[in-house]
Amino acid sequence: MGGVANRGFVVGEGLFVRVARPGFEADLRKETTVIPVARSAGVLTPAIVEYDESRTLIDAPYVVMERVHGTEPTGVPAGLAEQLARLHQAEGTYDLPQDGWGDPWRTVDDLVERGYVDLGTAKWLSDWFTRLAGRFDRDEPMVLIHGDVAAHNLLAGPDGELAALIDWGDAAHAPRAVDFAKLPLDQVAAILPEYVRHTQGDGREDELAAGALWLHLEWGLGKLTAEPWPGQRHWTAPLASRLLGILRFFAADPPEPWSGLT
Repeated sequence: MGGVANRGFVVGEGLFVRVARPGFEADLRKETTVIPVARSAGVLTPAIVEYDESRTLIDAPYVVMERVHGTEPTGVPAGLAEQLARLHQAEGTYDLPQDGWGDPWRTVDDLVERGYVDLGTAKWLSDWFTRLAGRFDRDEPMVLIHGDVAAHNLLAGPDGELAALIDWGDAAHAPRAVDFAKLPLDQVAAILPEYVRHTQGDGREDELAAGALWLHLEWGLGKLTAEPWPGQRHWTAPLASRLLGILRFFAADPPEPWSGLT
C-alpha cells in the first residue's frame, strides 16, 4: 500500500513503516521535523518510533511509526476542526517552505492569452478576486499547516471521530486558509464555525471563508491548463472538479457568510 510519495507496510498491530519513493526523500525528512511539533500541540497524529536515512538496511529512507487503527472517512470526521485549530496555534522550531496566496489576476490573464477564457468572463473573474481581496488580510501571520487535509489523509474511528491526521509531506508555513483548500466547500462551511470557536478569537469566520474561496477558485482556474490525470481517487484530480464544486456549492444556496462572497 502507499501513495505517491511513499510505500507503506503494516508491521503487526502496532507499527507502520513508510519508505520514501525516489524523489520524495525530502518530504519524509520534513515529516520527522513537523510531527513532533504537531504532537506537542495535541494534534492526533502517529508518533515516530524510528527514522533512518542511512540506506544501510534498504536503499531508501524510511520511518517506523505508531500504527493508528482507523478508516478513510466518507465525510468530515468529528473533531477535525479542533485538530486544525490546535495545529495552527502550534509553537515550535521547524524549517519549512512557505506557501502563499498566489496571483489570481495573472492566472486569469494567462487563461485569456491561451484561449481558455473569454474577455468578459475574465473581467468577471478578476472583479470577483478583487472583491474577495477586500474581505480578508493577505498579510496575516503564517502558521504551521498540514498542507493536504483531505479524506485520504484522515483516519476515523468506528464512532466517526477523527483518530489521526497522517502524511505530513506537504506541511508548510502558510496562511491558515490553505488547510481548507483541499476539502469540498460544503465540508469547509460545516467545520469553520467550530474551528473559529477553538482559535480563541484568532480569526473571523467570514475572513476565513473568503480566503478559502479565493484558494479554491484560484487553484481551480490554474488547473484548467494541466494534463489530465485519470485514475486518481482525490476529488480535485479531475481538471474541472474544483470549479464545478464551487458551482455546485453556490447553487445549493449556502448560508452566510458564504452567500455574500459571490
